Amino acid sequence: MKDIFFDLSVRSVRLNLMRSILASIGIVIGVVAISSMGMLGTNMQLQVKDQLSAGADTIVITADAVRMGPTGSSSSSSSSATGITKTQLNKIKLAAGLTSKLVPVYSTTTQFTLASTPGRSTVYGLNPDDITKFLTISNGTNIGGINDALVGATFATNFDLKIGNRIRIGQDTDTSRPVLRIVGILAARGMSSDNVNTDNAIIVSDDWYTNQYGGKDVYKQVNVIVKDINTIPDVKTAIDTKLNTDQKKPAVRISDASSRLSGITSSLSAITTFILAIGGISLLVAATSIFNVMMMSVNERIQEIGILLSIGTEKGEVRRMFLYEAVILGILGAGIGGISSLIIGYSVVSYMIGTTKYFFLPESIMYIPMGMAIGLMVCILSGLYPAWKASNMDPIDALRSE
Repeated sequence: MKDIFFDLSVRSVRLNLMRSILASIGIVIGVVAISSMGMLGTNMQLQVKDQLSAGADTIVITADAVRMGPTGSSSSSSSSATGITKTQLNKIKLAAGLTSKLVPVYSTTTQFTLASTPGRSTVYGLNPDDITKFLTISNGTNIGGINDALVGATFATNFDLKIGNRIRIGQDTDTSRPVLRIVGILAARGMSSDNVNTDNAIIVSDDWYTNQYGGKDVYKQVNVIVKDINTIPDVKTAIDTKLNTDQKKPAVRISDASSRLSGITSSLSAITTFILAIGGISLLVAATSIFNVMMMSVNERIQEIGILLSIGTEKGEVRRMFLYEAVILGILGAGIGGISSLIIGYSVVSYMIGTTKYFFLPESIMYIPMGMAIGLMVCILSGLYPAWKASNMDPIDALRSE
């Protein structure tokens, strides 16, 4: 059965088409803001999670903060003041068990010179046998000679490096440092959770590193690669018990991908929530616009309302007529906003993040229907008071109005 009150609402929207469109634009903007910002934040989180998956099976052990003795004392109260010692490494091996792989890591940041071009980069010193345990060589071979080196994918791209190119660690005038020969280029790894970020780094053998920088058997960190990630809590506990005998002054700090990911995800979630709150402000503005349009519609149709009430039209039917109008404006704004969000959101994510591989995943795309639903709800709420006011008019007063 045809609803005459719906037809009256459609007629009102048509008669005031420009005003209705302008009111709906506010909803469009609000829906686009919430959907686009929500998708941007979610895509950021998904990208970080994906990048941190490299090293998800790894426990990272680093020396705790330097703890010096009393003032004037030259001795430190802990052998781990400058790194993980060989004694501590042996304890880690015992605690980690036979199924885990240990990767001791030396690292420093230093200058380099490439074809007279200076720069700075991280240099990692690794046992060549450990490199293939967690890194992938995309081009070339593993380190074989003392002066061989690997470079990260970003490093190689930035300097257009090829296998066989040479690089000097230190300034061009520092001839005391031998020249390294690039024998391999690593696959892109992204932001890893194991603190070994190789994409823009140089990797040398542990022997070359200690010959140049000293500190033999004192490692920057030790990575424990477990066979089963479900055993990470037990392995962490075993290492903590073995090394941190004094919990008030722990010798090492132990972390893994889950703890790092939790902290980063929490920060990104807070940023996303803040961005969504900013987008919600535009919907408050839109709600004011819709409310104003609905009140104008009520004031312009006072005599029509009076006639309807005087011939026996129920108050609920009058309220429904004006709520229909609010719903029409909401559907118009939410529909256009949803389509616009898909286009604008895709463009924003592509520009800001550089990839849209996560865009159509449910966690991301859900923000479009969510934004549309919020936009429609805002319209309905904005129309409640005007509809109530119209339905509660006195028919005689309404007919007397001009």
